Amino acid sequence: MNPWDQRFAADDYVFGTEPAKALLKLETFLVPEGKTLVVADGEGRNSVYLASRGFDVTATDYSEVGLAKARRLAEERNVYVHYVVEDIFERDWSSEQYDNVVAVFIQFVPPSHMTKVLSGLATALKPNGTLLVHGYTPKQVEFGTGGPPNPEHLYTEAMLRDVYQHLDIRLCEAYEDMLDEGSGHSGKSALIDFVGIKKA
Repeated sequence: MNPWDQRFAADDYVFGTEPAKALLKLETFLVPEGKTLVVADGEGRNSVYLASRGFDVTATDYSEVGLAKARRLAEERNVYVHYVVEDIFERDWSSEQYDNVVAVFIQFVPPSHMTKVLSGLATALKPNGTLLVHGYTPKQVEFGTGGPPNPEHLYTEAMLRDVYQHLDIRLCEAYEDMLDEGSGHSGKSALIDFVGIKKA
């Protein structure tokens, strides 16, 4: 069993069933009702929310167990999401183009793959499409309220601005906030939001 299958094996939803607080805040940047890719969506809380808001959503994750729970959540909320079991490190980012690409807490990506994966997210955008990235900054290691213990897996404003210098950056901001998103993200947290638009 892969470690994410193990993590999602419990009956409860590790990160809750409601969307990430940041997604609610940043949704206004997304192309309304657009074709949307949600990567590494785990148990489905963000993809299900976006589908309920009228977006045409495809969501991926490496965990069959997580996606089974995601499908269940979508059914309970009476929405449709196209779920795909996929290894984020193997994806051909240019294979399909989206109006929106959403990456929330994909902090399992090791430093050796970070630039490739983050760049890939932008490659999957249509011209004028929106990229939304939300995660932790290295200060999160001090708080220990979610995310990996290795600061090299986390984001800084400078790093995101560098990787996405070719985008029209609308927001790149580090901040602290209280999270209550299941047992996986709970308490004072060091966060970062990024929104960029692919130039036509």
